[in-house]
Amino acid sequence: MFKRLITTALVFGAAALAPPADAQSRPQCFDRGTLVDILTEQFNETLTGGGLQSPGQLLEIWSSHSTGSFTVFITYPTGISCVVASGREWHNAPMAILGADS
Repeated sequence: MFKRLITTALVFGAAALAPPADAQSRPQCFDRGTLVDILTEQFNETLTGGGLQSPGQLLEIWSSHSTGSFTVFITYPTGISCVVASGREWHNAPMAILGADS
């Protein structure tokens, strides 16, 4: 019983000392112009797509055909943009033509 208690205490103690997961870290936020400069100059990314979210938030996806990197960020009405996802191995899906026979 005592051995089990010590083992449990060590496991929970180690978990408490572990660094926070990436999903819990703060988003990286910049002025939109600054973020776009970083994406184009350092990562060779260009605007791939996006759309409006409510209330007035613009979601954008930027990607690089040459490197496969991608970045997803949201721009708020204040002009501040926050990165919500980034990664590598981006591939554009083929576009379906509406009304075309399959």
